[in-house]
This record gives sequence, C-alpha cells and structure tokens, in this order.
Amino acid sequence: MGAITVKAVYDQIYNDLLEQIEAGKYPYQSFIPPESELVKEYACSHNTVRRAIRLLAQGGYVQPINGKGVRVIWLPAEREVFKIGGIETFKEAAERSRLQVVTKVLSIEHETVTDAFACESGFPAGSDVTHVERVRCMDGHAAILDRNWYLTELVPDITPEIASDSIYAYIESTLGMRVATSRRTFTAEKALRADREAIDLGSYDFVAVVTNHTFNGDGIMFEYTQSRHHPEHFSFTTVALRDQR
Repeated sequence: MGAITVKAVYDQIYNDLLEQIEAGKYPYQSFIPPESELVKEYACSHNTVRRAIRLLAQGGYVQPINGKGVRVIWLPAEREVFKIGGIETFKEAAERSRLQVVTKVLSIEHETVTDAFACESGFPAGSDVTHVERVRCMDGHAAILDRNWYLTELVPDITPEIASDSIYAYIESTLGMRVATSRRTFTAEKALRADREAIDLGSYDFVAVVTNHTFNGDGIMFEYTQSRHHPEHFSFTTVALRDQR
C-alpha cells in the first residue's frame, strides 16, 4: 500500500471517529471499537489504525488504556472557539465550532517598518509590510479586531476579497508557501479607542489579546498579528500530555 493511500486511510479513520465522538455515538468515558474491528472495517493494517488513534489522542479526544482499549475523554466546551495548539484560521475555527461568521475588511495599507515597530514585531526595519485590519463577527456580534501585518515580499497582492475570505488559504493554495510555526502570547490589555470603535464592548474596559509571530517553512517570519477579543467571546483550549520519563 503506497504512502498516499495509507495517509488517506488513516485520515479517513481519524475523521470518521472524530465525527462520531463529537456527534455522541461514542460518549464521554465510553470505548471506541477495538483495534481489530477497525482493521477489518477499513481493510488496513494495525499501524494505520494506531496512527489515526494517536492523532485523536494528541487532540484530546481519546486515551489508550493498556489492556482495556481506547477510552473517549472528550467533552464539548461551552465556549470553545479556538485551539492553542496547532495553527488554525478563523474560518477553519468557525466551521469546526459551527458558528455563523462574517469578516469585515476595514483597511489594507502598505507600511514601512520603523525601528520601534521592528522591535515589537520582529520584522526587519525598513521592510515593506501589508497591514490588514478586519473585524470578525460571530453569530451577529462584532467579537474580534484582527490587526495583521504581512511581509509584502512573501505575501503580495492581498485584496479585500482575499482578506474577507482567508489569507492563509491564499498563502498556501495560491502562493504555495508552507505555514509552519506560530509563537503566541496571551495578554489582557486596556481597550483602545480602535477596539471600542470596532467591537461593542459594552461595560468592559479591556480586551483579551493574542499576539502571533508566524514563520514559514524556511523559518522566515512572514506575519505579525494582534487579535483583540471581546472578553465574552474569548475562549481557547489546549491539550497537555505529561512526560512519562
């Protein structure tokens, strides 16, 4: 069986089990079908099934129990929208969370990186960047002010149509650049005038801020982002695995 075929099979097993767990077919604390049944159902090797289960375990959906099977440990989070681990676009997160979303593009401008902004962002001073400002609306509420800067040399020709859909889809599918790593910082900051103009904060005087420095497959930082969230719509989850050394 070729490598592409093997990947297609374990992706199918992973996606099928993921969908069934989230739909409640295999509820919290139950066990998914034994490995031998999955091997027979998908006409694949034991290693292929194990790779799919390993992905589910890394995502916090299941936990293999020696001598017993694979137990479901996933519980739906009431407010989960984004994941800390992995790099996920706003559009992908919205689809996974089944949210109705709209992206409003406020502006797209070219800027030259100053010395001060170089220290903040990590971009080389004097480089040209494309500054994109967008408001993310979830279920009819203006929830996030996204302030993105892209190294124009690597991410050129961003249009309002691209920005309102998915810049990452444009980067990966059209430009053919691999998005590899993102370093994130989470802070709570006093709301700025721009936050209040873009987001209906009500009585809140602060926003939750996620700052991203994102690198491509060559280790070059191509994006610096500040995502400024309404506190009531801010929810990130992650899965932690204890080192068994």
